[in-house]
Amino acid sequence: MARKKKHPEHVNHERWLVSYADFITLLFAFFVVMFAASNSDQKKAGQVSKAVQGAFHDLAIFSPTGKLVPLYDEGGVPSNAKTVVGNQHSGFDEAQVVPAGGQAATGRTGEAGKALQEVKGELQQVLQEELKAGMVRISEDGRGLTVSLAEAGFFDPGSAVMKPKALEILDRIAEKLRVLQASIRVEGHTDNTPIRTAQFPSNWELSTARSNHVLQYLLANARIQPMRLSAAGYGEYRPIGDNTTAEGRSANRRVDLVILGAAAQQLEP
Repeated sequence: MARKKKHPEHVNHERWLVSYADFITLLFAFFVVMFAASNSDQKKAGQVSKAVQGAFHDLAIFSPTGKLVPLYDEGGVPSNAKTVVGNQHSGFDEAQVVPAGGQAATGRTGEAGKALQEVKGELQQVLQEELKAGMVRISEDGRGLTVSLAEAGFFDPGSAVMKPKALEILDRIAEKLRVLQASIRVEGHTDNTPIRTAQFPSNWELSTARSNHVLQYLLANARIQPMRLSAAGYGEYRPIGDNTTAEGRSANRRVDLVILGAAAQQLEP
């Protein structure tokens, strides 16, 4: 029986067209994307620009004719809206930027030049129970007058949110500090017990969060001038007690309100 003769396979010389077509399609898609990116919606871009400019104007951050951030209210734009001050943990009310002249939103005029000794006496009068209980300590040093808020009375362990009952105490303190013209530095401190949580990887973060929380409350509720306030977190590295004892560690866990004296205030930026 005769074998069938195999016909030679037909060689397709046009297979390159498939690859070429794929390449052209991808190239077309690439240029379409590039064209779309380069032709953004001008109307939407204008709306975004206007919104950002309006936000900066409301916050009195930038002058409409300048690019520098003003250090004081008179260097920027008058604020015509309330500035929201707070974070995920505070939930405070809104704060209003207080003019540099010392006039608060309540209409109360600041008493310039009020002596720290006089304020110290007033604080000791209104905080008699807290001083006896060790919740608050008042001291003086080269920097000025320091009001220490103990963790035990103001914060839960490992938390940067003040206890609701502690807010009333801070309100009484702030009432006496509001009339001053001196700068106030809010300093957070901890003991040397390590903390490693998702929110606070170390004592640095905890001390800084606590000082910032108190500062925001003073801005939002005490109406203290923003340019008078600053915050710092020192972690475990500024102890006032012995970290080897429970009493010393308790004293180290604090937030200090440092009312700077005239000499210390000259060194402030």
